[in-house]
Amino acid sequence: MSYSPSLGSTISHTRLRTPENVSAFSGMCAVCTSNCIGTCEIGLSALRGSEAIYPFETDINQFASEKNYPLDFAHFNINGRVFGALGCEKSAEEATFPKADIKTYFGKNNKIEISAPFILPAMAKLNWKDYFAGAAMAGVLAVIGEDVVAKDKNLVLENGKVVSSPLIDEMVNSFRQYYRGLGDIILQANYDDENLGVLDYAITKLGIKSVELKFGQAAKGIQGMGRVKDINDALKFKRMGYLLYPDPEDPIVSGNYNKGKGQVFEKIGKLPMWDEEILIDRVNKLRELGAEHICFKTGPFDLKDLVRILKIATEAGVDLVTFDGAGGGTGNSPAKMMNEWGIPTVYLESMLHDILKRMYIKEYKLPQVAIAGGFATEDQIFKGLALGAPYINFVAVGRASMAAAMAGRQIDELIKEGAVPKDFQRFGTSKEEIFSDIRELKLYYVNASDISGGAIGVYSYINRISAGLKQLMALNRKFKLGYIDRSDIISMTDLASQITGLDTYDDMLVSELNNL
Repeated sequence: MSYSPSLGSTISHTRLRTPENVSAFSGMCAVCTSNCIGTCEIGLSALRGSEAIYPFETDINQFASEKNYPLDFAHFNINGRVFGALGCEKSAEEATFPKADIKTYFGKNNKIEISAPFILPAMAKLNWKDYFAGAAMAGVLAVIGEDVVAKDKNLVLENGKVVSSPLIDEMVNSFRQYYRGLGDIILQANYDDENLGVLDYAITKLGIKSVELKFGQAAKGIQGMGRVKDINDALKFKRMGYLLYPDPEDPIVSGNYNKGKGQVFEKIGKLPMWDEEILIDRVNKLRELGAEHICFKTGPFDLKDLVRILKIATEAGVDLVTFDGAGGGTGNSPAKMMNEWGIPTVYLESMLHDILKRMYIKEYKLPQVAIAGGFATEDQIFKGLALGAPYINFVAVGRASMAAAMAGRQIDELIKEGAVPKDFQRFGTSKEEIFSDIRELKLYYVNASDISGGAIGVYSYINRISAGLKQLMALNRKFKLGYIDRSDIISMTDLASQITGLDTYDDMLVSELNNL
């Protein structure tokens, strides 16, 4: 058995000639015949070279690992209890799931109330307007992703620093337009953004109060990369300070380009070259500029690096560190990197729990911590909160939230065209009939019916996982987030128990028999 996918995938828009007969070791068809036109990844590579490393049509798609990891949250079941109530009055009238309190706060000193322990992690592509608007309507945290300025056609630089970015301004205002006193918008910066002064601009000119420094992500541990077909675009990026390979300013390279020769240009994000001194100084500088919340974002790197990041965060007084486990989503990263590197989410969270517990015992001043990496539904979220309790405070839900934004927008457009899909005609044919949460949104917004379907889709999706989380809390007679703990989930397999240290059902039985 191989955990890795075969060399035919929707991510690369490829397929195997004989998917029923695959060599597990290589991922190729077991029989490779000379008359095959090469629809697999090998065939695509024969035609497109290094372009075949990347996913298909990244401008309209988002992606996630296809690897079948040996351990995920399906290896756990949620516990349930029948006596008492924690976090509310012990009354049958009061101990009801809608009254479960999932509100929490973000920030160590300047605390911001949020409606639920969810973060919509970094996105700056696809339907971002609805993504950020929906987050504001739902009252949760949302993160504007890295490298926005590279996409800003109206960007203004002076002496290599950003002085105007209408695109960042528009993204921020997509959230602020629907802000209702809960949650916040966070601006992320990678190493190139830092060199361009993106956070300095956003804090001082746009009034951004929450920022995030990015070390890397689960799907793509190195920084951003992308092919640039036009030499004029390559020159523009080179002038902005990005690395371009080959160098478009090289006369030989440009001469070959004009003759239709040579490599396609690639824009390569710089890898961070940070250390304790640099990061602590930078955090202090960001605070001096006016930032009230400073976050770190990292992927599932070598465990020594993750511990080092946590130590730096505690020394610098960072508010939040988000750890993104392998298996999560991406807008664009090499498919094999997305599948084959990093610590999968359950393994990562188990390690983090033990590390944070030890640091707490040693009286480190811990930041808040979020876990990301493939979360989509309330059962996974509840298990993630329980596995990391009490040290992991938030679950980041990226691809699923963006999927809700895209689905809501698509249905809204079809409603306007009078072409409601048959699957949804059972709800009605008008926007208010199909988007049921418009009724709730009218409590907050005069123009609720005019809000875009994509933003409503995000709000409704978060509404669903919030209600589901409350139900699972009530199942365990816990009506405040702080009461969720590791006893609320049970390992179903020996592997799950071995990795997490949680009991299996057999372990629980032995314990109860000994108590009889």
